[in-house]
Amino acid sequence: MTSDVSGRRAASPSRRRFVTGLAAGGVATGAGLWDLPGLAQAAPANVPPVLTGTQFDLSIDAAPVNFTGRTRPAVTVNNSLPAPVLRWREGDTVTLRVANRLPVQSSVHWHGILLPANMDGVPGLSFDGIGPGETFTYRFDIRQSGTYWYHSHSLFQEQAGLYGAIVIDPREPAPYAYDREHVVLLSDWTDLEPAALFRRMKKMAGYDNFHKRTVGDFFDDVSRDGLAATLRDRGQWGRMRMTPTDLSDINANTYTYLLNGNAPSANWTGLFRSGEKVLLRFINGSAMTYFDVRIPGLKMTVVAADGQYIHPVTVDEFRIAVAETFDVIVEPAGQDAYAIFAQDMGRTGYARGTLAVRHGLEAPLPAQDPRPILTMDDMGHGGMDHGGMDHAGMDHGAKGMEGGCGANMGMKGMEGGCGANMGHDAASGMAHGGQMQSHPDSERGNPLIDMQTMAPAPKLDDPGIGLRDNGRTVLTYGAMRSLFDDPDGREPSRTLELHLTGHMEKFAWSFNGQKFMDAEPLRLNYGERMRIVLVNDTMMTHPIHLHGLWSDVEDEHGQFHLRKHTVDMPPGTKRSYRVRADALGRWAYHCHLLYHMEAGMMREVRVEERA
Repeated sequence: MTSDVSGRRAASPSRRRFVTGLAAGGVATGAGLWDLPGLAQAAPANVPPVLTGTQFDLSIDAAPVNFTGRTRPAVTVNNSLPAPVLRWREGDTVTLRVANRLPVQSSVHWHGILLPANMDGVPGLSFDGIGPGETFTYRFDIRQSGTYWYHSHSLFQEQAGLYGAIVIDPREPAPYAYDREHVVLLSDWTDLEPAALFRRMKKMAGYDNFHKRTVGDFFDDVSRDGLAATLRDRGQWGRMRMTPTDLSDINANTYTYLLNGNAPSANWTGLFRSGEKVLLRFINGSAMTYFDVRIPGLKMTVVAADGQYIHPVTVDEFRIAVAETFDVIVEPAGQDAYAIFAQDMGRTGYARGTLAVRHGLEAPLPAQDPRPILTMDDMGHGGMDHGGMDHAGMDHGAKGMEGGCGANMGMKGMEGGCGANMGHDAASGMAHGGQMQSHPDSERGNPLIDMQTMAPAPKLDDPGIGLRDNGRTVLTYGAMRSLFDDPDGREPSRTLELHLTGHMEKFAWSFNGQKFMDAEPLRLNYGERMRIVLVNDTMMTHPIHLHGLWSDVEDEHGQFHLRKHTVDMPPGTKRSYRVRADALGRWAYHCHLLYHMEAGMMREVRVEERA
């Protein structure tokens, strides 16, 4: 990539086109990155460089970009956004010298990579961070292969541009063949200073929800469902002070969605020859956005999830959570161009690119799908007799929950606690005759919690909100199965249950109602095999990432099913996975929605020698 370091302004780029450059006279000054006078722009470039070998020099700096018609500052690596693609080989030892040219602390975390804790790159846990003007040397053995990524773990630098792809070539041939490959890195960009965006979310969490239900929607629902059902539904949502259109905290009303650092109009293009098998390495490197991905006219065969081989499964579409990676094989033939179409989960915008036989071609884009509407079943209240629910107790200040089941999901006859002395109407309405979900004591009367799930389920075969019955074959966790058996083989010796909790209006997020700063570390004994059960008590979807250790997702019968580094948790779900505590040290454990993590949904995990 080229840059104009003389301070002369390069030719003005086209609107919404990737631009990169260096700050004239040095990096940003002041407490943040948003005081960048005298920035010189450089020529457009839409392909991040690829670095190979075992020795790498990476420089974190500030530079201007223009995705929306406005030049704004970003955090770059080697003057590139996204950061360079790093290509390693399984079995090698890599050395990465990371220089911080910013006026603030920085860091790099190698997402999903197995390494010593002091190389993991989380300031305050595994190391002190990389100070301004300092260089930190990461060195570790490569003990895996596949598609991964890296990003900053310092404040909001990931949102500002510090993220890139990692491709690790296997020591042994892959169990599938392909002729060429492309990295497809999806992300979200905001012209706002990320810290200012976070402050806005704290003040007005529903700022981007432009599609709240209207009077017209009410009459449409009455004609479809009847007056009584519509009034009951509106009453439930109203008393919870929530809206069924609140699918994502931030959407295209704020974000521009990028594919390999290109806005939709820039049309990133990956080449192919007709009849080739093309491996596409999809990475969701966004801060807050779930993408639903399809290539109209092409089937996609998914062969790896989070870098790990799976039994091939052929689909038309997949949802990729923040921080997940999927490797898919396509066989384009019969036309010269195909669109890669990645719409956000809330259907407010999209990222796009093109597979083509030559540059300059475009394929028609499909229309965006209708906006999904959440239901009580989506929130883990399916099958319950909502007429037996005392929504008067559902106040965001947790009024009326004396000895009750926690935040604000009061029920008649629940004075004895969750599941105790439950009113007959509520008990008889539980789905499948199951028991009501219990909740930890830390959730009781907690002002940081505005709802709890009552009947969660694994939902491994559910494609998700907005993807059900859409006429396309959609990937699910249940459809994916690791190509190998349980690598450990032992039954878990103990089980730890954690609840994902939050308060929508306060934009407060946590585990078990306890923010990161208020919670004790989770302690694992070195070498043990344990089970973690996650219960999503919120109406949001959360991708949960445990650093340093694999998360082996179980099926509905408690058997090993799928190895991942990031476990997606839709609302109303209860999912379990096995963990082998085989890496000593202090590790981060958090929701990978960046602003949720910063708002408190994070824990420290300590793997320690047995006493």
